[in-house]
Amino acid sequence: MNIAVAVHSSQSGDLAGKIEAFLDELSKCGPHNIFVGGYWGYMRNVVDEALKRGMRVVAILPIEREDVELPKDAIVVKTGCEFRCRSVMLVRSADVLVALGGGAGTMIEIAMAYAMGKPVFVLKGTGLATDKLEAAYPEYLDERNSARVVYEADPKRLASLVCSARPTASALEVG
Repeated sequence: MNIAVAVHSSQSGDLAGKIEAFLDELSKCGPHNIFVGGYWGYMRNVVDEALKRGMRVVAILPIEREDVELPKDAIVVKTGCEFRCRSVMLVRSADVLVALGGGAGTMIEIAMAYAMGKPVFVLKGTGLATDKLEAAYPEYLDERNSARVVYEADPKRLASLVCSARPTASALEVG
């Protein structure tokens, strides 16, 4: 499965342990390709921890940060376009989007995935802006019901829910 991981681009909060727990559980149902939008902030944790667990990692970089040096085992895509354009490529490349906590950029990626009909999995209890989404959008972002948005506070349980997503003709079905 191709999994886009959206997460805060700074080290705001304390997500490192939750990221590790999520990836530990996710690695049990692999193999997976992990897509990220860079190698800074908590995205760095996702890349390093996914590589440690033998997952393939693809970093889709915006032009503003194409000079970042990633581990040699990561696949690097230099997009030549700015952050939001890079986010379109990130989301389009994935079967599902997992948001492990973030701000406006992560919420934009959540909305993109939803609009594209891709299931969205959101980690709750991060202390970041994405924690506010569930109150406004408990299951769907609008009346189209394009894709379910699943919220879960336990990172291991969140990974299990991602693992249970099954491919369908149009996207993935959340079981």
